[in-house]
Amino acid sequence: MEDSDLQHAHDLAAALTRATASVIEGKNEVIEVAVTVLLAGGHLLLEDVPGVGKTTLAKALAQALGIPMRRIQFTPDLLPSDVTGVNVFDPATGAFRFRPGAIFAHIVVCDEINRASPKAQSAVLESMEEAQVSVDGETYPLPNPFLVVATQNPLEMEGTYPLPEAQRDRFMARLAIGYPSAEAEAALLEQHSGTSPLARLDPVATVQDVQRAATTVQGVYAAPALRHYIVNIVRATRTHPELRLGASPRAGLHLLRAARAAAVMSGRAHVLPDDVQQLAVAVLEHRVLLAAQGRLSGRSPAEVIAQVLGSTPVPALRSTAG
Repeated sequence: MEDSDLQHAHDLAAALTRATASVIEGKNEVIEVAVTVLLAGGHLLLEDVPGVGKTTLAKALAQALGIPMRRIQFTPDLLPSDVTGVNVFDPATGAFRFRPGAIFAHIVVCDEINRASPKAQSAVLESMEEAQVSVDGETYPLPNPFLVVATQNPLEMEGTYPLPEAQRDRFMARLAIGYPSAEAEAALLEQHSGTSPLARLDPVATVQDVQRAATTVQGVYAAPALRHYIVNIVRATRTHPELRLGASPRAGLHLLRAARAAAVMSGRAHVLPDDVQQLAVAVLEHRVLLAAQGRLSGRSPAEVIAQVLGSTPVPALRSTAG
């Protein structure tokens, strides 16, 4: 990896974080994870109450990149073809022509994803995993980079279709934005007294910048001991007495990819245990299920994962790759 590539990726991440933070006050940690997921080539699940900025976060990221964002409102009558696209007959040519669906964009917001039927939800799955869409036997590649930001409202669950564990496992990270602090909320009122902060947000990077940074992230060094550390964390969730479902092998892959992106955001070309630890809850929490013992103890999945981190031996790594 060239030093110039590492510096470029680090500067890009910092610029995207600053630009997004100018729109969403007081949520730097959430924004940093979102940028991490973007650079790592993953997808993001936002579960929170209405009005805290879930869709605004995705809009700000897209605008900082100078690209249009597509928003799909997931409703009970949404069809899979609305998401993926459909072949339509063209009378002028006498042949069928593919009309791309809303999923064909660099950043796609699946708003209230749990309100659509499982059939419509599953239309997003191939896109997330394979970065492509298959319609009538034909395969169409999706843009690169490709980020799905799905939102869910944890309230008003009547008439919804909760995402099954297999679908939640496709998301690299899950975040709750949370309510802003009193100071941030006061600043929000001031910001929105005139034009929207989004209207004042100028692009700070390009799609090509993200592609270059993503390639840099893939080349970040992870020592064998570091990889074993991730495996030990993931395997520990499968045997923990307070969990009835542990993290999958895909969870370990996502945790490593996210840790590589976090290393780049810190200006390093190698992964440290700190990178893994700071992202473990966001990457693993939505993939595990509490057992009866865990529910009776009153602990959350995040608290159980924190305990797993505390009991998993941390490898001693040198400060530089080698």
